[in-house]
Amino acid sequence: MTFQQLNYVVEISKCGSINKAAHKLFLSQSGISTAVRELEQELGIQFFLRSNRGVEFTPEGKEFLSYAVSLLEQKHLIESLYGESRRASAPARFSVSTQRYPFTEEAFLQMLQETEESRFRFSIRETGMDAVIDDVYDHRADIGLIFLTDLTEKIIRRLLDSRELDFHEIAAVPPCIYVRRDHPLVGRASVREEDLAGFPYVSFEHGQGVASDFFEEYPLVLLKRPDKSISVSDRTTIMDVLARTDAFTTGSGLLSRQLSDPNVVTVPLDGKSDIRLGWIYPRSGKLTPQEERFLSLLKHAVEDSIAYTQALQRALCMGS
Repeated sequence: MTFQQLNYVVEISKCGSINKAAHKLFLSQSGISTAVRELEQELGIQFFLRSNRGVEFTPEGKEFLSYAVSLLEQKHLIESLYGESRRASAPARFSVSTQRYPFTEEAFLQMLQETEESRFRFSIRETGMDAVIDDVYDHRADIGLIFLTDLTEKIIRRLLDSRELDFHEIAAVPPCIYVRRDHPLVGRASVREEDLAGFPYVSFEHGQGVASDFFEEYPLVLLKRPDKSISVSDRTTIMDVLARTDAFTTGSGLLSRQLSDPNVVTVPLDGKSDIRLGWIYPRSGKLTPQEERFLSLLKHAVEDSIAYTQALQRALCMGS
């Protein structure tokens, strides 16, 4: 199979006939027909049915066509990128995949504000832990941000080891619940798991078949089958739900001075082991200057977030 054959099939689909495609590509009809027939024989499928009115793609042909278009688009992208690098110096590149943490966004924004690069390609993606690990393993992201707990560490480290990825701890923080500022549980120094009974539980959507060890939320027994549950897909929505209802969720509890919703606060969970926040990176990899700078900014963002969150929690207790 060649890109040329893929291009022939795509052009035939656009033109509706082999003859028109051959005319557009300045080729003979017999040449295109032979190339397509050889590809059909190689793959064991028939792309389309031929008639005097043109061609009609088969179900197998339509499915193949979607893959062919995607492959050709990737080929054109690679060619344009390499063509661009020959004309000028390659742009600085950095990508991070993260669980939904405001301090990661703060570090990324600070990096954007400080960069002096004339050309760069920076990206950030917020997603679930399983996708973060996949992104780093498949080189879609340079660095990934996840967390470990005593309950989840064994299975997550086993997966990281199998993919030659290392976890580097940044900070350990007590797990918390997130609630609205005037929630009935606010004002306590901490809450117990049984105190949460009866309140709606909101969480992020999880892919089909994803183990609970990879969930965004801190694992609690009562959350396995909550009486009232709400599922959302993004950080903005979950904050809106928390700010306007009696719902709660669990996690690191860390808030951002600049980015967090002021109507959402956190309360520590009593008697639970710490959440260990950290970044993952290929075991054999070497940090680039951009990656080192981001990690430095990330450390400061986490430290600021911890200080801000602890001060807010103390103020809420004193004001109750």
